[in-house]
Amino acid sequence: MDNLALSMGNALLGNPDHAAGIEVQTFPMRLTTTQPHLVAVTGAASAFLDGTPLPPCWVMRLEPGQDLVLKRPTTGARSYITVAGGIDVPLVLGSRASDLRNGLGGHEGRDLRDGDLLPVGPAPHSTGAQDFGAQPPDETLAFTSASDFLDIRVVPGPEHGVFTAAAQAAFWQDDWLVSTMADRMGMRLSGEKLTLAQPTELRSGGILPGVVQVPPSGDPLIQLRDANSAGGYPRLGVVIQADMWRAGQARPGTRIRFHRVTTAQAIAARNEQRDLVAALRRDVARYAELPGFTR
Repeated sequence: MDNLALSMGNALLGNPDHAAGIEVQTFPMRLTTTQPHLVAVTGAASAFLDGTPLPPCWVMRLEPGQDLVLKRPTTGARSYITVAGGIDVPLVLGSRASDLRNGLGGHEGRDLRDGDLLPVGPAPHSTGAQDFGAQPPDETLAFTSASDFLDIRVVPGPEHGVFTAAAQAAFWQDDWLVSTMADRMGMRLSGEKLTLAQPTELRSGGILPGVVQVPPSGDPLIQLRDANSAGGYPRLGVVIQADMWRAGQARPGTRIRFHRVTTAQAIAARNEQRDLVAALRRDVARYAELPGFTR
């Protein structure tokens, strides 16, 4: 759900981008290990190592007998744990992700349970630095969110023009409340009811994560990581790829504001995010070579 947090965790450890980690959205969570491992905690984390609070986006060495505990974060919805070498679950259809709806991939195709033991792959040779971290992305990316709202950039969708002028204005100008009807598939928002200029019959068409649909209720719905592949509701907009991590951290009660951008601006934001992760990888590689770091 927060792909940037997972990418940053892997970059901090020298893992490849596709290495599997653990997404935590039920708190508290306690993790122990049978062998020493370098571990990074990213995302909306409130992490403690043997009771000592850890900074955000932090790398530590987890020794056998130590407890890493993640408590419910004050802001955001999900924390991420990455391990040097990655969680070594089998590839299914080219991915190590868990498809919980269909019971595929990940660890036996299900949520983790108390007592599960996860295998870890070989640690990358560049790994060695510990007890360091990175600035959270909201402190380094050019586009940041206001304190009272979650700001998300959107490109107008294919059916933007079929809505009334008032509905279009409300979508861009009003703030929207994340309802309790939110999961990995989608997130329904509450606010002004959005109406069509005239009754319109649409054929089902392809959709993907980020598409903002408006069902007959008039409440916009953002398709998230486990989005449907097709649907017939009008597509008012599309959350840009670079802001999907922000949507993934929105929990019920969050207020969202949409910002209209162009395709060129969306591509520039995606490139900025890629550059951030690439720069983090370079910095970690340099830090690992400095004297004083444990290998």
